[in-house]
Amino acid sequence: MGAAPCRHSIPEHRLLVTAGRADSAVRVPATAQREHPRGPSPGRARDLGAMAAAVATVQRPEAETVEEASNLQWPLPPEHRPSGAATGPGDDEDAPVRPLCKPRGICSRAYFLVLMVFVHLYLGNVLALLLFVHYSNGDESTDPGPQRREQSPQPVPTLGPLTRLEGIKVGYERKVQVVAGRDHFIRTLSLKPLLFEIPGFLSDEECRLIIHLAQMKGLQRSQILPTEEYEEAMSAMQVSQLDLFQLLDQNHDGRLQLREVLAQTRLGNGRWMTPENIQEMYSAIKADPDGDGVLSLQEFSNMDLRDFHKYMRSHKAESNELVRNSHHTWLHQGEGAHHVMRAIRQRVLRLTRLSPEIVEFSEPLQVVRYGEGGHYHAHVDSGPVYPETICSHTKLVANESVPFETSCRYMTVLFYLNNVTGGGETVFPVADNRTYDEMSLIQDNVDLRDTRRHCDKGNLRVKPQQGTAVFWYNYLPDGQGWVGEVDDYSLHGGCLVTRGTKWIANNWINVDPSRARQALFQQEMARLAREGGTDSQPEWALDRAYSDARVEL
Repeated sequence: MGAAPCRHSIPEHRLLVTAGRADSAVRVPATAQREHPRGPSPGRARDLGAMAAAVATVQRPEAETVEEASNLQWPLPPEHRPSGAATGPGDDEDAPVRPLCKPRGICSRAYFLVLMVFVHLYLGNVLALLLFVHYSNGDESTDPGPQRREQSPQPVPTLGPLTRLEGIKVGYERKVQVVAGRDHFIRTLSLKPLLFEIPGFLSDEECRLIIHLAQMKGLQRSQILPTEEYEEAMSAMQVSQLDLFQLLDQNHDGRLQLREVLAQTRLGNGRWMTPENIQEMYSAIKADPDGDGVLSLQEFSNMDLRDFHKYMRSHKAESNELVRNSHHTWLHQGEGAHHVMRAIRQRVLRLTRLSPEIVEFSEPLQVVRYGEGGHYHAHVDSGPVYPETICSHTKLVANESVPFETSCRYMTVLFYLNNVTGGGETVFPVADNRTYDEMSLIQDNVDLRDTRRHCDKGNLRVKPQQGTAVFWYNYLPDGQGWVGEVDDYSLHGGCLVTRGTKWIANNWINVDPSRARQALFQQEMARLAREGGTDSQPEWALDRAYSDARVEL
């Protein structure tokens, strides 16, 4: 459940697009404005239009993110294909692409591509990043220098299969030792997603210490609303209103129901949109003359979408209207970090039974504070991976030209740092459902993703207990011991805190669905550690200042 993803440069001022889902974050370099080499397939044109429609009607947002979702081979029926959608040479049925999401899943491309629009908001950051890379690497036409000449290519190691605990059945318990001389018990909470609970994973003193270190470092708001440049970014989208209508009309009945609009506008402009919000906007811009909350093609065609932008800009969002209402910071766990932080990372290593390289080279610990009224609407923690995307943590070493970047979090390990007086449960709305259908999440004005109003209707709620850890897998297995599709059932959120304060921490375990990229990343990180040590990670110096910190019992 976290905030912005990203590996070692976590602060939010980086080139990040924050999302109101699982903290899945997406960063967009300048190359995002180029067409993908494959050319826009009908499926891609469809999802791009859905993205534009989604945001054009109500507007956007990291990873806890932002701060958090369709099959690439899923073509439109001919009568619903956007006009002018070209078919590239690789878009026919003979060139299959294995997506990590099912059609219309919680990580559908329409949902994912909403985030892409915000490249326009970050062009300054992109240019600065490009200049930094240019001056860091130097001119490629000049002599590479002795240091580059010494770096001869090395064979990339072959990675073994990823360890994955078996759930057996709900309620099943097993004994493990994650701390020497002490037994812990892992209990299976659900099989879809594969979710476990382990009480007493942290001691009360360790919980208080983590909170203390986070307060010393300082917390920042987890979600920032976009600027007025948003409307300018949206005006660059070249999609006709007829195409928008066809893309939003998922059941193809020629009418736009509220839930069809809400399914594609869950991000809003950083706000959480409710049926009431949509109807208020319809009324304000006179888009729905009969007031039934349903738009016909004629009513939709008569609208001026710019009126939505004006309406949203004139209504400033309160904190309780945000997708996520919390504050967070990051505590590094590498060399030089507080000894308790190092111990927790080693404990996670024994719990997950993954290789040390995978765990050690994953994200730092994210600490999150939810005050009274705090919440995080339902999201998934890991971003989808398409041919146009690459994982945040492996991008620096991949040497691939890919326009979009997303978080790839194989596992989430969440720690409860205190007992919450009222509310604050972690809800898994569709845990162990027999089937998953995104549209069924919104029925009769009840949105199961809404953690402020409908947490009690979710299938599974976990009550915060100090020291307890819960962990789950964000991906399904691929059948070959590696990462498969995103698990739609991992949808989760933070319920409204009705009394007191809620403190949690997240350890995300990063794994690239590309085995070769993950292997290359681990090899390069190991080389940097040998050659540069902690001096190559200056941000860790702040954590070294806490090495002797203590918390009174």
